[in-house]
Amino acid sequence: MLDKLEAIKQRWQNVESELSNPEVTKDMKRYAQLNREYKELGKVVDEYHIYYNVMSNIETNKEILANEKDEDFKEMAKAELEELLLQQEALESKIRLMLIPKDPEDSKNAILEIRGGTGGDEAALFAGDLFRMYTRFFEKKGWQYNIADVTEGTAGGYKEVIIEVNGEDAYGLLKYESGVHRVQRVPDTETQGRVHTSAASIAVLPEVEEVDFYLNPADVELQTSRSGGAGGQNVNKVETKVQLTHKPTGMVVVCQIERSQLGNRLRAMEMLRSKLYDIELQKHNGDIAAKRKTMVSTGDRSAKIRTYNYPQGRVTEHRVGLTLYNLPAIMDGDIQEIIEALQFAENAEKLKEGSIA
Repeated sequence: MLDKLEAIKQRWQNVESELSNPEVTKDMKRYAQLNREYKELGKVVDEYHIYYNVMSNIETNKEILANEKDEDFKEMAKAELEELLLQQEALESKIRLMLIPKDPEDSKNAILEIRGGTGGDEAALFAGDLFRMYTRFFEKKGWQYNIADVTEGTAGGYKEVIIEVNGEDAYGLLKYESGVHRVQRVPDTETQGRVHTSAASIAVLPEVEEVDFYLNPADVELQTSRSGGAGGQNVNKVETKVQLTHKPTGMVVVCQIERSQLGNRLRAMEMLRSKLYDIELQKHNGDIAAKRKTMVSTGDRSAKIRTYNYPQGRVTEHRVGLTLYNLPAIMDGDIQEIIEALQFAENAEKLKEGSIA
């Protein structure tokens, strides 16, 4: 393992040198890629330094045990060696996980789309509950988020809400949420006390910069209209709402959050670029999923991935067979345990595939 870590450190040093090269700084795409790589390699290098010191101390203590005559000194060395060997085992397990090839998209910001599915008004209310769950999770992580577009439900909640999420490894954590989320509960409108089943779908896209994906402006048709809903003096007076149509695919995005048409147009272009990039990404991930038993990493968006059962106070994550009986806490944003279970399942699958030596 030391040889592999030394090679990673050498690469980290090479990337550091490249980042200071004036020619590289002129190429923004190359610079952004190297900067991401440098940051990721740096985490491994930090653990390498700790691991190197532990291994060095292990050798020192072994030499003491082999050559030292003083029994008290040997006893101290033996006790320290036992502790160091435990540290070695823990560090090697941690480093093995770090050496699993990481999805290059993971470090990006994310676009989270929540849509009410089957179930009418109750589905929209559930979409509203999921919106609160995710925004509480963002707050716990210290991430920033903005609502890019929203369509409210007739009885509350949302028919659709699109959120831009900015935070460290936002896409890498949220990508596991893609799919159909099902809720089982007694709706407020139910007079007989019967449990109904409704659903909402979640789609998570990596935020894509212009350097990642070129979107030809000639392929985009722009339409403007007056924004609706509560707002300032421009609402219903100035055409600030923007709708973009990607002519080759027919894909449509709408943005009406900003106060100016230009602001909405720029945001809508970012959203469209991310959606088109995501199509290519899902094709790539589909090839991976065909080889891998779990659907954890790709998030098949037509698949039921999680059930929230209110009468029993439980949440079941179907992809890994995890059931938790802390529904109120989960709906308040405590979803880290679920995400970690999904990460663990994916990493275990990669290790079985022999992704690392």
